[in-house]
Amino acid sequence: MNAIEWETWILKEYPGVIVLDAYRERSIFYNPNGTKPKGIYFATIKESDGPNDKSSHLDREGVYRLSIGIGKKKYQEIFGKIPDRPTKGGVVNIDIDFQEIRKLTPHPIYAWLGWVCINNPEEKEKILIRDLFDLSYDNCIKKYK
Repeated sequence: MNAIEWETWILKEYPGVIVLDAYRERSIFYNPNGTKPKGIYFATIKESDGPNDKSSHLDREGVYRLSIGIGKKKYQEIFGKIPDRPTKGGVVNIDIDFQEIRKLTPHPIYAWLGWVCINNPEEKEKILIRDLFDLSYDNCIKKYK
């Protein structure tokens, strides 16, 4: 699946989410009926490096990163200790190759907030990703209320 196919799938599967272009990525928010200025951050799809986000080398041809806010509790179940917040323009201080393809990793910048990501996920990763999206979606609904 490519980035557009993931975006289409997300919009179809999760009612009340919207997509906005922000920070050189497509930011996906839970915002039913457009009642909030943006909504609650749900996920992002990023297809190019930005000035403060180059660790995944998204400027490689065809590479994109799908990121999901799963919360700190689930993050700790998967990866253990939450890393400290990185300095501006830096990445979290963990021993991870953020360029790896099709491997779930902590988010290079927002892991400290309970975000994870995967570069170029394929159809077969959809089962794992669906579970994480379901969790993120439920968290967004609770925060929204």
